[in-house]
Amino acid sequence: MKIKRADIERILILCAAVLVVVLALQGNNQTTSQVLVDQTQVPVTQTLAENTGETVATVVYYQDGDNYLVPVTRQIPKTDGIAKATLSMMVKSPENDMQAARLGLRTVVPEGTTFDIDIRDGRANVNLSKEALSCASAAEENLMVEAVTNTMMCFASVEEVTLQFDGQKRSKLTFGTDVSGVFASAAPNLESIETFAEDAKQVSLYFPSQTGRLLVPVTRTVYSNADPTTAMLELAKGPRDDSGLERALPETCGIKNVTMKDGIVTVDFTKEFASAMQSADGGRQAIRAILFTCSQFPGVQKVQVLVEGEKQELQPETETTFINEEQEVMAQYPGVVELD
Repeated sequence: MKIKRADIERILILCAAVLVVVLALQGNNQTTSQVLVDQTQVPVTQTLAENTGETVATVVYYQDGDNYLVPVTRQIPKTDGIAKATLSMMVKSPENDMQAARLGLRTVVPEGTTFDIDIRDGRANVNLSKEALSCASAAEENLMVEAVTNTMMCFASVEEVTLQFDGQKRSKLTFGTDVSGVFASAAPNLESIETFAEDAKQVSLYFPSQTGRLLVPVTRTVYSNADPTTAMLELAKGPRDDSGLERALPETCGIKNVTMKDGIVTVDFTKEFASAMQSADGGRQAIRAILFTCSQFPGVQKVQVLVEGEKQELQPETETTFINEEQEVMAQYPGVVELD
């Protein structure tokens, strides 16, 4: 049966459970975070490739209908070549396309592409086979490059990534995508800006997709300190009007104070934040957007939420949730979907 995208979105809206975006942590030997909620303090712990029997959890990047890259947690068989196996799941093929379509997403690497990966001293050199050069546009090239580099940056042994294509180092791809340098930070879905000043910095924000089903990472340029205070103020501003994304926090919600002490970030909201906790998902999307927006900064171990100075009792359903976990999504919507 062939279902149109609009139908997929309506179905996904009905799905329960809100999933979390994994965010790379720097500075404390943690690369990917998992949220565990304990009353009002939320510890951030390492989870990438966490063993679950004979499988491991790994993060795969797919494309959604608005051309955003969306990370998804998948369980794959335990193997020594976990990085290569992870990248291979993003290659277009009948099986991979079906798995992505069940989530309302698409694969981003041209069909037939294979990978050779050499990781030494924190640098991963990824050699993509000649099939990767068959992208049909600059947009497809950019998505492929971002997906591959951001996926590799999720691994604890990788601090930076370089790319080769068909065994050769290239400066640009067919449609002009720059692949000459070293990719040293994860910056998915970079918002465009007219000018870039020397003192500009970047922060990662998390907003619900148009369906409300997934959290989408967005990289925003700021002209102040890249810290939890700046990031939370930007999160409160919401996504750009033309982004197709939804607000993580109520539109009228303000932030009274953001502090960090002993690894704990405390965010004090105005009373309007209470309306987020009364939403259909019990505020899980809002809480998780806050958690992962804060957890990008070195040293952050917990996030505490206050409203008008009062600690909030968070929903226990937010415990131990991975980023957009495939198994949970499939449990809610097991049918096969073909995208137009």
